[in-house]
Amino acid sequence: MTDYVKRKEHLLGVISKINDCTRCPLSTTRNNVVPGEGSIQSPIMFVGEGPGADEDASGRPFVGKAGQLLTKILESVKIDRQDVYITNIVKCRPPNNRVPTTEEKSACAPYLLSQIAIVRPKVIVALGATALSFFVNDEKIRMTEARGKLYDWLGGIKIFVMFHPSYLLRYPSRDPGSPKSLTWEDIQKIRKMYDRLIEGREIES
Repeated sequence: MTDYVKRKEHLLGVISKINDCTRCPLSTTRNNVVPGEGSIQSPIMFVGEGPGADEDASGRPFVGKAGQLLTKILESVKIDRQDVYITNIVKCRPPNNRVPTTEEKSACAPYLLSQIAIVRPKVIVALGATALSFFVNDEKIRMTEARGKLYDWLGGIKIFVMFHPSYLLRYPSRDPGSPKSLTWEDIQKIRKMYDRLIEGREIES
C-alpha cells in the first residue's frame, strides 16, 4: 500500500467520524457535515471559520457566494481549488452563521488536527479572524495587523493570514489599500509560495 493510499484511507476514516459526530450542539441543527475537500498532496491548506447555508445544504466547503469568490481569487493566479485542500475550523454550520463558540471549536479541533497531520501542508492559509485565533494564540492580534504575514506553527508549518472572502463581499472597493487590493497582493504571495514548495524549495519568510 502506497503512502498516498494510506493517507487517503486515514482521511476517509476522519470523515466517517465527522459524519457521526455529536460532540457539540451543532450536530443537532446541521443538515450535512462539511469535512473539507481537495488535494491531500497539496503543500497549502486553506482553513476558514465554518460552513454557511449553502455548505450545510451541499456538504461541501466554500460553495456559496464567499466560496465562489475564493475560487475566483485562486483562479486569478491560476490555482485550481482542487489543487489545494480546503476546510474549516468547525465542520457543522453554526445557526444564523454566527461565530463558533469556544466549545464548538474545541470539539472540532481533533478533526482539523487530524486533517492537517494527513495532508501535511507546509503552509496553512488562515481565512479570517476565527481561523487566525485558532492558529495564532494571541488574543490581542487583529486581522488588519496579521494579514499578509507568516507565523510559525507546530511541526514547522507556517501560517499565512488572509481576509475571509465574506469580508471582501462586504467591502467591494478595489482602491489601493482596500481589503480586495490587499487580498490581490496576498494571493500572489501564495502563488509564489506554492511554486517554491512544489519545486521542493523552502519558502521565504
